[in-house]
Amino acid sequence: MMYNALSLKQHRIKKLLLIICCLVFLSSTSAASHIRPAKSSQSCKTLLAMSRVYMAGGNYAKAQPLAENALTLAKSKDTSDSELSKCLIDLAYLYKNQGKYSDAEDMCKQGLELQYEVYYKNHPYIASTLRIQSSIYQGQAKYRQARDTMNQAIAIMQKTHLPDDPALAPFQVDLARIISAQGELEEAETIYLEALDIINNSYGKDHLYTAGVLSSTAELYTLEGKYEKALELINQTIEIQEDAYGQQQHLMAPVWLIKATICMALGDFDKAENLLKKSLSAVEKNCDTRHPLTGRILNQLGKLYLAEENYEQALKICLQAVDVLENSLGRENDLTAMAYNNLAKVYIHKGKYSEAKELCDSALETLEEIFDPYHSSVALVQETITQLEEQTGLPAEVAKL
Repeated sequence: MMYNALSLKQHRIKKLLLIICCLVFLSSTSAASHIRPAKSSQSCKTLLAMSRVYMAGGNYAKAQPLAENALTLAKSKDTSDSELSKCLIDLAYLYKNQGKYSDAEDMCKQGLELQYEVYYKNHPYIASTLRIQSSIYQGQAKYRQARDTMNQAIAIMQKTHLPDDPALAPFQVDLARIISAQGELEEAETIYLEALDIINNSYGKDHLYTAGVLSSTAELYTLEGKYEKALELINQTIEIQEDAYGQQQHLMAPVWLIKATICMALGDFDKAENLLKKSLSAVEKNCDTRHPLTGRILNQLGKLYLAEENYEQALKICLQAVDVLENSLGRENDLTAMAYNNLAKVYIHKGKYSEAKELCDSALETLEEIFDPYHSSVALVQETITQLEEQTGLPAEVAKL
């Protein structure tokens, strides 16, 4: 344990030194936009390197102008296709993490087209880009496309890597995330556990990537109702990530959100509320207020107030969640649909039945396009419709559902 702690400290010191070097470079060049054209190729690489440092720390606002300037330089000068593709793919990754999925998809497709020209068909670089493209599709609720794209990436990696190769494990983990979202929980759990064995041995139990996989597994256990297992894993994740990021970092928000969901399921509403408010504050301080993660947190907070029968507060929060998710993800997304479902529940309690029905119909139509008819999200909306029909006295519709 002492060795692991020392390794983590050394890692943070190296990272800090790298950031300091980048800041020194920035101060000496005044601003990224004033890079001299004669050194455009070197300048492009430098800008990309600096943007990656900021992205590694979750500071996407500072990374964005650097990455965009790198792309502008690459397009305006005689830059190789491989360098240009790096600029495009870096921006795709950046936009994805900002929740700008449409822009991310556009950048990723352009970068992928260039890579197909530069590299051979089954090059691992192409597999890595397909992995990014898959995660973009997942953010857009295009789960079938996400799964097909990830399977394509895995097929490429399997041509040059053995099944237990650590390089293949992150691809398998991403596939498990998609499968879990589609409701195939048992298959996802099998993949997670197999990947975790490899990741623990290759990355180490205290590595940040290991922590990320633990949090995804905890989220899966939450969906399966295995709350004690989920709580154990999410606490491990929080311990590792807080040691690296600090206790107030917005990068902690996703794991706080998972723990809040577990606490709600176990009936600890006060702890859940504190975690959700802390998450919301961190994200709003460091990200765009219309980031999809803000919408997810608001949605869960709305569910909490519904469970506590605090309908006035639930109405306020659910309306905010719908507004954020509609603007960031659009109406035809599963997260937006579930926000509609929560708001519909509030409207039922307030006697606004026509508004509730409209929201339920919209949510159900979206979810049936995305998932199969037996998905848990579809069932939740059907339960709300049943509640609505009971309130309005239409027993035939209730029996049908």
